[in-house]
Amino acid sequence: MSESYGTPTISSELGRSPEAAVDRNAYSRGGFVPPLPTIDGIDVQGLLRTFGSPLFVFSESDMRKKARRAREAFTNRYKKTTFAWSYKTNYLNAVCQIFHSEGWQAEVVSLFEYEKARKLGIPGRDIIVNGPRKSREELERALSEGAVVQIDNWDELNLIEEIVAKSKQQAQIGIRTWFDCGIRPIWTKFGFALANGEAARVATRVVKNPKLTLHTLHTHIGTYILLPEAYRVATQNLVALREQILLETDHLVPCLNLGGGFPSYSLLHGMPRPAEHVIKPVEEYAEAITSVLNKLPEKKRPLLRLELGRHLVDEAGYLLTTVVATKGHDRPPPATTDLTARAAKEWQILQEESKRGVVVDAGINFLYTAAWFEIGVSPSRLINSQTTPTRLYGDLCMAIDVIREAVDLPILDVGDVLTLHPVGAYNLTQSMQFIDYRPAVVLINRDGKPELIRRREILEDINGPEVLPAHLKSRG
Repeated sequence: MSESYGTPTISSELGRSPEAAVDRNAYSRGGFVPPLPTIDGIDVQGLLRTFGSPLFVFSESDMRKKARRAREAFTNRYKKTTFAWSYKTNYLNAVCQIFHSEGWQAEVVSLFEYEKARKLGIPGRDIIVNGPRKSREELERALSEGAVVQIDNWDELNLIEEIVAKSKQQAQIGIRTWFDCGIRPIWTKFGFALANGEAARVATRVVKNPKLTLHTLHTHIGTYILLPEAYRVATQNLVALREQILLETDHLVPCLNLGGGFPSYSLLHGMPRPAEHVIKPVEEYAEAITSVLNKLPEKKRPLLRLELGRHLVDEAGYLLTTVVATKGHDRPPPATTDLTARAAKEWQILQEESKRGVVVDAGINFLYTAAWFEIGVSPSRLINSQTTPTRLYGDLCMAIDVIREAVDLPILDVGDVLTLHPVGAYNLTQSMQFIDYRPAVVLINRDGKPELIRRREILEDINGPEVLPAHLKSRG
């Protein structure tokens, strides 16, 4: 032979994930799908018998554990740390109050959320006001009640200066900034640019206004950030801006706010499992941020503030749903056909039309994040049948209502209960009444008892805001 022998190699095309072999061997889907019969010790099927299907369920113990772990991760490294709960992530009263009872302040991005926080008894001084659009009404109330308003743009600053001109008290102000810290996309929509000096210019203007106090330098670099190192860079940038402001104005900004964006154990479509191999623990984010601050002289160390949402609540949320129909050509081959077990499985899996379809009584109107995240699916009972690729449909009269395009499930029957998890972040706040009423929500409290925290909607909830013109009130 003219060619010399070379040692064999394994090319990267064999796959990057632990499931690569399974993806390439359609006959090895696994023996069964692990069931999830209980949540915090409470029987899943029993919950549906009591509260109806579909049903959102939240674990109070999970939320408290996440809050305490995050607090310990940061305060063990940097004592001067405070936290705020991001209302937009989930503004159920019970959820907000759980975090407030753990000592968390409120971070809001609208007048609605501000009013909700005040209704829950949170004083203005414990509210951080964010967002790219703040109405005059919202600003007037927040500033007068001592909330920290984090300015997003020059027009907002102009309006704030106009409002406080007639005020007798100083207003607490934060400045939101954006910059490149090594991740994409860069959130240029929010705040003032750092690199071109815009953030420094607005800071100088705030410091020179006797009616304003520059309390906070803020950044929120994105959402579902997988690289703790990005927060180290962000902290360094805010520290540098703070030092520049001190040199130029003789004002030492007392607080640095690093926002949030820490991921939960949800996985984006196509990401390898398990989540623990992809998602870094909160301690790594704490180390990245506090290692920068701990290098500062003791007297110059600022108050550190964080605004967390998804990281705290996502895994605490479940959606229980019931199979209402099955679809697809997954019936066994005719009895007269003598197929081996392998041949039967090949017949079921490899034919394109053999992918089963399962319709459940909850749709994407309740699961906004299904467009990005590969929501886990677990049957409530152990089903001893082969698993095959299954398309999980919602119950909406829309072709796009697909919760999972393909998920390995056993053969399911009408009436089987599935648990979708994690779904605690954003799905409730962004759910919509479309075609059907939104479901009830149950909290399994820290004593292990289920409590209704939001009842299922009824017609009066939907019709309440509507006004019917007089000429349309009679059918004649």
